[in-house]
Amino acid sequence: MKVEGWLFLGCGIFFAGVDIVYWYVSKEPTGTTALALAVGLAVLTGFYCLFTGRRLPKRPEDDNLGEIAQGTGEVGFFSPHSWWPLFVGLACAFAALGFAIGWWLFLIGLMLTMFAIIGFVFEYYRGNFSH
Repeated sequence: MKVEGWLFLGCGIFFAGVDIVYWYVSKEPTGTTALALAVGLAVLTGFYCLFTGRRLPKRPEDDNLGEIAQGTGEVGFFSPHSWWPLFVGLACAFAALGFAIGWWLFLIGLMLTMFAIIGFVFEYYRGNFSH
């Protein structure tokens, strides 16, 4: 994680330089604040990667003499047939549309979003694919 940490710290230094130039040229507070927040986010992420990387064992990606076979193994379980992500996205879009149209539509969208999230989380607890 050493490379990722230094990459994020480099981005933070770049954003800091751009932020100073942007403030000097434009004197506009909104963009300057947004760039300052980007500096903070990049530095925070870079520090976390470096801080955590020192305490973890060396990954195969960090070994210069590492082989591809060292990184094999199970990555995780990913559902190939789930319809719930589509329903979660549609329900969230419905709730976002509610911000533009009215609070009542937002509440309906929020209810649909909660239902879709519950269905997504408990998808493998019922039916043909239960564990």
